Amino acid sequence: MAGDRHKRLARLVKLQKQLQELHETRRAAHLEQASAAEREAESLARQFDAPDSFASLFPALYHDRIARALNEKERQLDQAMAETRKVAAARARVEVAGRAHDNAVRKHERATQEKALLELLEQRRKP
Repeated sequence: MAGDRHKRLARLVKLQKQLQELHETRRAAHLEQASAAEREAESLARQFDAPDSFASLFPALYHDRIARALNEKERQLDQAMAETRKVAAARARVEVAGRAHDNAVRKHERATQEKALLELLEQRRKP
């Protein structure tokens, strides 16, 4: 039964690590999307300032699109921050599950050694 426990805990550690990696990947994706939105806003601002742009004809459209890009950047950064918190929580769960797994393995090994020692003593006792 103790052997099953450390196997279950090993699977739990593996699952928690996968969850942590998922949150790390999602965080990176949000940061990339925030960067893309920032680049878009900068590009639109450069186009707006260009002498041959249509910005003089449609300034409200340019301002609106720049504002939406900046809002998207902020939204993505907020989501990246939320994923950062999830990564930290997942990392803590990995550490707790890892310690529980290590303790279960040590307990299982100790029980196995004690059982082997008792069997050896029992064999020595019998002539």
